[in-house]
Amino acid sequence: MTTTDTLEAKPFGGHKPAPATLAFLSARHGLLIDGAWTDGAKGERIETVDPGTGLVLTSVAAGDASDIDRAVAAARRAFEGPWGRTTGAERSRLLTRLAQLIARDADLFFELEILDNGMPAALSRMIVDGAVDLIDYYAGAARRIEGTTTAPPEHLVAFGGEALTYTTREAVGVVGQIIPWNVPLSMACLKLAPALAAGCAVVLKPAEETPLSALHLGKLIQEAGFPNGVVNVVNGRGETAGAALVAHPDVDKIAFTGSTEVGRLIVREAATTMKKVSLELGGKSPVVVFADADLDLAGPGVAMATFFLQGQNCMAGTRIFVHETIHDALVERIKAFAGAMKVGHGLDPTNQFGPLISAGHRARVLQRIEEAKASGAELVLGGAPLDGPGFFVPPTIFTRTKPDMKVWREEIFGPVMSIQTFGDEDLDALARRVNDSPFGLSGSVWTRDLSTAHRMAARIRSGHVSINCHGAVASNIPFGGYKESGWGREFGREGLDLYLETKAVTARL
Repeated sequence: MTTTDTLEAKPFGGHKPAPATLAFLSARHGLLIDGAWTDGAKGERIETVDPGTGLVLTSVAAGDASDIDRAVAAARRAFEGPWGRTTGAERSRLLTRLAQLIARDADLFFELEILDNGMPAALSRMIVDGAVDLIDYYAGAARRIEGTTTAPPEHLVAFGGEALTYTTREAVGVVGQIIPWNVPLSMACLKLAPALAAGCAVVLKPAEETPLSALHLGKLIQEAGFPNGVVNVVNGRGETAGAALVAHPDVDKIAFTGSTEVGRLIVREAATTMKKVSLELGGKSPVVVFADADLDLAGPGVAMATFFLQGQNCMAGTRIFVHETIHDALVERIKAFAGAMKVGHGLDPTNQFGPLISAGHRARVLQRIEEAKASGAELVLGGAPLDGPGFFVPPTIFTRTKPDMKVWREEIFGPVMSIQTFGDEDLDALARRVNDSPFGLSGSVWTRDLSTAHRMAARIRSGHVSINCHGAVASNIPFGGYKESGWGREFGREGLDLYLETKAVTARL
């Protein structure tokens, strides 16, 4: 029985994938290297599984170090060839065309994200729309890469006469990009768009769990007219393809999104060749709810800060600080909202909460939940796996947590919320508690008091803080972390800067 037959025989949540999706899944998927789709050198393949059912969707070619070698060589030829001489306007037109093609195939991307990742339908639609916007944003940015003319140089530099100094902004070169499984299309576009706008050539390694949207994106990049070798897509495992890409001596920069543990390994390896590195890593984001907060707003808002994408996102607000006078009222609202979320397969548009990415990840999350129970945290919702197919763990809430508990300190990357209270201590004392974490990626403040909101936001040591909302990211808003949450900023102008070098030129006149 073929994969397509299996999928047609077992609709998901009462919904069968569209014919275009079934046709995509039944195709043979290879590596994109130098404009050609090819099997890996060793012929190895990786199965990708629908986390909502446990069914195998399809298989993809798995690359190794020799495939990375071929891809890097292709990227180098492209960068040092015609692609390296393109204008910002030419790159802008290509990116605009790519955005149009993603919009054209939005329905296919919509279903691939659900099937490969498990995300709910409403979120998948948001992700696809956001990918179009992201590519379009950097299409415009490609036309705005500019240097400056400096003030007249110092006397010694001018050699007693006149001189002119100006700067140019140039592409870093060949970039290796390694993306995670939690929002596959968004992560691919977030890495590719600024790199291509800057004029870099890329080797992209998708997560082995979720390669499908990146593969179709590769086809659209070809259709848009990008020269061969400008974008290469090499599926593979982190310990083989990913490690080879990081270690490759002809890669000028690595851009990585993933765990802090892997980020440390990348930094150590990249240091041997002194390649540039940007990292968007883990988080354990604080959510601070003051006594005057609008509970009707904060209840669902705080719940979604944790349970968005089943907690499988780096900016998830999983450390909740609640003023002691509103603790019970807020917990009841969060519990009511989270408990009413409809759990199930994302192809059913009425479902709001999907599965975890894999059986192994579900087991790790459940172990953390059991550790929290054993340490004395009070379970008020969830905490057990759901029966049936797929890798589902429902929204889980712990109160009476303490600062030394693992559930409070360590990133779980799952639907697990931890709550503590605070009293009338001053903002500096509260901030010390809020910042008592190795992470500093995101956070939020909930209050009706404008002064309190901005004073608390200023004290939170995170790269991104929202007020009366959480995780308010967009194409034009820089995002990245303090401390162990990473290096550099993505999105916005700062995202383009990651892929540019500044050159100063002085001419004696």
